[in-house]
Amino acid sequence: MKQNKKKFLLFILILILTLIPLAAETNSLKQEGLTKGHLDLPIIDRTGLESFIDGIITAEIKAGNIAGVTFSLVKDGVIVLAKGYGLADVKNRRPVEPDKTLFRPGSVSKLITWTALMQLVEKGKINLNDDINKYLTKFKFPETYGEPITVANLMSHTPGFEEVIGSMLARRPQDLISLEDYLARNMPWRAFPPGKITAYSNYGTALAGYLVEVVSGEKFEDYVEKYIFAPLNMNMSTFREPLPENLSPFMSKGYTFRKGVFVEHDFELFNGLYPAGSMSSTAIDMARFMIAHLQNGQYGEARILQEETARLMHSRLFSADPRLDGNAHGFWEKTWNGVRMIEHGGDTIYFHSQLVLFPDYNLGYFVSMNTGGARSDLRKHLLEAFLERYFPRPLAAEPEPPADFSKRARELVGNYLFSRAVFTKFYKALSIFSQVSVSITPQNRLFVALPSGLGSRQWVEVEPYYFKEVGGYGRLLFGKDDKGQVRYLYFNEYPFMIGIKARWYEKKNLVFLTAIICSLLLLSFLIWPAGSLLRRLCRRPKLEMKRKPAARWVLGVAASLQLIFFLALFSLISNEQNLMYGVTPALKFIFALPIISIPFLFVAFLFCLVLWWKRYYLVCSRIHYSLILIAGIVMLWLLSTWNLLGWKF
Repeated sequence: MKQNKKKFLLFILILILTLIPLAAETNSLKQEGLTKGHLDLPIIDRTGLESFIDGIITAEIKAGNIAGVTFSLVKDGVIVLAKGYGLADVKNRRPVEPDKTLFRPGSVSKLITWTALMQLVEKGKINLNDDINKYLTKFKFPETYGEPITVANLMSHTPGFEEVIGSMLARRPQDLISLEDYLARNMPWRAFPPGKITAYSNYGTALAGYLVEVVSGEKFEDYVEKYIFAPLNMNMSTFREPLPENLSPFMSKGYTFRKGVFVEHDFELFNGLYPAGSMSSTAIDMARFMIAHLQNGQYGEARILQEETARLMHSRLFSADPRLDGNAHGFWEKTWNGVRMIEHGGDTIYFHSQLVLFPDYNLGYFVSMNTGGARSDLRKHLLEAFLERYFPRPLAAEPEPPADFSKRARELVGNYLFSRAVFTKFYKALSIFSQVSVSITPQNRLFVALPSGLGSRQWVEVEPYYFKEVGGYGRLLFGKDDKGQVRYLYFNEYPFMIGIKARWYEKKNLVFLTAIICSLLLLSFLIWPAGSLLRRLCRRPKLEMKRKPAARWVLGVAASLQLIFFLALFSLISNEQNLMYGVTPALKFIFALPIISIPFLFVAFLFCLVLWWKRYYLVCSRIHYSLILIAGIVMLWLLSTWNLLGWKF
């Protein structure tokens, strides 16, 4: 008996000696946030999670032709999972590593900027309700609407700025200009009264970064390194461009997939707007940032925000309607089955990212991919699959449209332009391609077609002007203007911008149809088969072509100038990223063409009067000439409507 007791005590001693170093190692890893799992996870086990995430991301990589993906997930202050998928460098077969490979989070960078701003709010150096002009010295914003733009307006994307696109990117490091100079040179037109309409603004966030510079007295990138990156041990993160020498070897390449191969692209340089999207970081560093926010500002022994400040930052700041999600203080709100998330997406040309936090569950994840124009929306599919797995919705019958829906249906039908747009420069033409189309199905449901790549969905009305997605979780709401007419479309999933009903002449189909008809008419005047066909229809001899040849030449020059401009512009807009580098001499030359066509059209108009007065040519020839002239004039009107007539750069 005594011998068994000794054996038992010896076993206990060995067990204790074995567990002490293991516990110490686990505690050390937990301090760093690198434990393999967490016993207290209420909804997630690491093994099941890893298999699930592996399956989703691997399938999306294959379906979307994505070179590489980085991912991290945190829970209760612990990094539960961090993995790299695919390649960071296709040519050299370098794999993605979550702790070493840098990706470009794009606008997820804004969360760092807003955190920096809230640090200064916490210290009493900035007040959210102050007029931003209070802090600006080099330039000021006029009170266009009789109301100041507040710091809070910047955080909720409600300052009313039009979008700023020109010179967002630089081709070479030597082309970069300072944050202050960029903001002063590119002050946007104020399209809306402050605090009324959300219109996502990179400029507004960059302006917030500039406030950090002005108030702190430090360069923005120096400030965030000292007060955010250093305390959180985010040693593989930076806003600096080009990358510092110690980080450059770890940067993932950016890719597009063309003709069956991955095409490598240069490192993107954000010119002046860098607080809005220039950060480079790893999945592990982003995990540390998530832990700090989920623990209300604390990471280990470090604290970047006081608990009260962090809770304020995560709370709602603006929403168009209580039934819809809105903007927190820099984050976007999202709800699913009663679960509240705060998140932010990010896009550069070649990188696409998303950070999602579940504050009530002390849970969050970050994902980023290094391939632009992928055929599969990894972020959307991952989030939907994650929510369905860990926060499943109960089965419920689809609601039926109310009996009186048809009374309101006609008010809703039409095209809607996003509030995030350029209004005063030639970039306005991009809005033609990003319109939302609303129609009614035979089943009295709303059919909403989003811009290219975003798909289309059906919706059913559950309250007057308030809709829920059929077979989904989306919500949308229509709002009225001061005249009582339906004018606004609020998407629950896009709390940072709204739809504004297009006027009849702004509708996409009408614009395209008008442009095509005018182009065909102009072209018919220049190609010989059209002239041959016209002679046959008019039954006139070729000799008559020699009468008044100047009339034909003048109109021909005008038609040629407009057609060349139209084709060159279409080619330019179809490769939208070129517009982000600013206005080139070639672009200035292209925009001169329709201006030059104006005096030729005027002379052609005078010739047209003579042709009809003197009855030169047969009637059908005169009609054809007149139609070409009208097409040229209509084309000028169309170009003017979309700020394409003149040098509006």
